[in-house]
Amino acid sequence: MTRPLIIFTDRTDLDQEPARRILEDAGFATLSIDLPGSGLPEAAREAVGLIVGYARVDAAVLDRLPNLRIVTTTSAGFDMVDSAELTRRGIWLSPLPDAATEEVAAHALTLLLAAERHLPAALATTAAGGWTAQLPGPLPRRLSTLTLGLYGCGRIARRLARIAGPLLGRVIAHDPYLESYPAGVDGVEPSRLLAESDILSLHLPLTEQTRGLLGARELAALRPGALLINVSRGELVEESALLAALDSGGLRAALDVTAQEPPAAAHPLRSHPRALLTPHTAFASEGSLEHYLCEPARTLVTWSREGAPPYSVTPGPGGARN
Repeated sequence: MTRPLIIFTDRTDLDQEPARRILEDAGFATLSIDLPGSGLPEAAREAVGLIVGYARVDAAVLDRLPNLRIVTTTSAGFDMVDSAELTRRGIWLSPLPDAATEEVAAHALTLLLAAERHLPAALATTAAGGWTAQLPGPLPRRLSTLTLGLYGCGRIARRLARIAGPLLGRVIAHDPYLESYPAGVDGVEPSRLLAESDILSLHLPLTEQTRGLLGARELAALRPGALLINVSRGELVEESALLAALDSGGLRAALDVTAQEPPAAAHPLRSHPRALLTPHTAFASEGSLEHYLCEPARTLVTWSREGAPPYSVTPGPGGARN
């Protein structure tokens, strides 16, 4: 009897072997390709499931996969997959909601503290042989006087609120999908979120509705001297508007993502004096890297045994949703 086929759509920096062993021990065959470069081999027609990293999975790809029943991703974001097309075809889409909640929240807090305590400038002072008298101004703001605003209030934002809240004066949030907010977080409308945030941290998926959500008008609505933190998706912010706001002196930014990755070597965000940029590493830890590929493999095993994945964002066959 032929073993059902699972395809890894792209080879990333993650080690596929542990996930491959999980799948093969459960009775699957596996195949690694690199979309779009290598294309889909003829054998791919037999695939029942995909594990997707960064590869684009659209209608043209799906047309070549007539037996496909489920798509999993190695990230919480799933903007690389045409979810509407999967819904139309009755194919499950199961992203990875909780692989690096702790890591990304900790990274957001690290960026917040580094920016608010002017850590890069202080380190540059000591590296150049200076000390207290040579510290550049202005002075750091007192954290307990600041309001942290969360745009989106899912798992990562909630974890950030728990670990950063005790340091700050107030935490507010807006999430269009929530009717109530966790203890210690005040829900507000978007206009108030922008107007009242000293620090605005983005925790939203990238969709057609959220792409370019923060443009020149929204950035101008932030408080003077506000700090923008983005550990979600670079495309949530209009980058030209962000650079203009940084150049004006009215905004600072602490980012782990950019609109195009990697950014060009001469990209102004790499060296802007009012920006901190880390190389999309918020997700990384020894524990999270194992989780990123092994959990999608476990999801596929659960789907094969129970008929549905434990979590999905599209209805599967017959309109069911988990």
